[in-house]
Parts: sequence; structure tokens; C-alpha cells
Amino acid sequence: MSARPSTRLIGALGVAVLLSACSTSPLGRNQLAFYSDDELAQMGEQSFAQYEQELPTVGGAKAAYVQCVAKAITAEVPASEGISNWEVKLFKDGTANAFALPGGYIGVNTGLLDVATNQDQLAAVIGHEVGHVLAHHANERVSTQAATQSGLSVLQTVAGLQGAGGEQVMGLLGAGAQYGVILPFSRKQESEADLVGLDLMADAGFDPSASLKLWENMAANSEGEPPAWMSTHPSNSQRMEGLHDRLNEAQPRYEQAKANGKRPNCKV
Repeated sequence: MSARPSTRLIGALGVAVLLSACSTSPLGRNQLAFYSDDELAQMGEQSFAQYEQELPTVGGAKAAYVQCVAKAITAEVPASEGISNWEVKLFKDGTANAFALPGGYIGVNTGLLDVATNQDQLAAVIGHEVGHVLAHHANERVSTQAATQSGLSVLQTVAGLQGAGGEQVMGLLGAGAQYGVILPFSRKQESEADLVGLDLMADAGFDPSASLKLWENMAANSEGEPPAWMSTHPSNSQRMEGLHDRLNEAQPRYEQAKANGKRPNCKV
């Protein structure tokens, strides 16, 4: 006797739960990871190339300054990550943004330099972005999106949702999946990258307490925030609280780094 649709759905969900336990983040959180490091590196290369096509790059002293900070941060990346060289570029864009991609790519917008006003604050941002790479968040994001889309397709088939009414229900389910699955994962990732990045910058010899001032600057330059539950990022106050709580671990790492001679001196 064949399994009922509901049984098949439960089985599919059970498989998804098992898969979610196949990988863990640096802070011990279970992750979904469908893709290989090589596949993620290829995605990173393609995304970086697209960014380069859309925005002009900036050279000179500002680019050298960004590369100096990034070099100190990436020197702390474990060899087990398999990234021997990082490509770092400064892009001409007024938004205060930066990113790091699998495969070893870092981009910083010129607008960020107006908000991150010294090397320690810039290190907090670059450390955060590299933290995403170390925590394999790109793999988790694309895997979660793939699993969500597959799950909705299964649910539509099982429930027989067809026609205009079915499309409306599936639209609501899609919104529920977005706010109930994808965005909460993203907020967890952002908070996790904050903490991984804080440790990373401290190990590189940058003052981790500067991360708090950075987010004060970010808050002063923001034009208002959406409710935390609808945002892909924690609120500024949530971030600062998490960073503050982590300083008692990051500060000794910073002191040890200085004792070991790690004293970055990056200037524009």
C-alpha cells in the first residue's frame, strides 16, 4: 500500500531536518548545506565579476588603506578554509556597504569610509563580512532558499492547490516562508557574523571596542529601520548589545594579539 500524501510530506520534512544537522556554524548552530566549496567559490567569482561590471573601482591611497585592513583580517583566516589569496577592491559607491564572498573576494564601497572613520571601525566591518565566509552563510542561504522552494512545491502538490485560489494561498504561504524561514535565518547569520568578526578583528590586532562606535555611526547615518522581525538584519541596538556582551571574550584576544606584535598601522 502506497504512503498517503501527508505521510510523504512528513517524510520529506524529516529528511530536511536530518540534512540541517549535517553542518554546523563556528558557534555550533546547525546549518543546511547542499553545495560544495568549489560550487560556492564559483558563485562568489561570478558575483564579484558582476559587481565589477556595474561599479567603477577606485585606486590610490584609499584603496591601499582598505587593502591594508583587509590583509590583516584575512591573515587570521584558517588555512583549512582553502583560500590562499583574497582579492580586495574599493568601489565608487556612496552607500555605506561592504561584502565578502566565498572563494576569497572582498568589496568595500567608498561610502563606508565616511561612516567607518578609522582602521578599527573599518576592521569591524571587514571582519563581519569575512565572518560570513568563515561561517559558510552563503551556502546556508542558497540551501535554505532551495529547500523552501522545494517544500512549497511539495505542499502545493499534496494539497492540490490549483487555479487562482491556489495561487493566492501559495502566495500567502510564500510570504510566510519568507518571514518565517529565510529572514530569521538571515538575522541569525548577521548576529553570528558580528561575533565571528569581532573575534577575527581582535586576533588581527584591531580594537574590538571600536565595533560599538561603528554601529553608533551607522545608527546616526541611517534613515530609520524596519521592524526587527521584517528585517534581514538585527536592529542597531540589538547588534550593539550582542557585541558588548562578546567584548569580555574579544578583549583578551586583542591584548594577546598586541603582545604577539600584531599592531596594524593602516592609514589613508
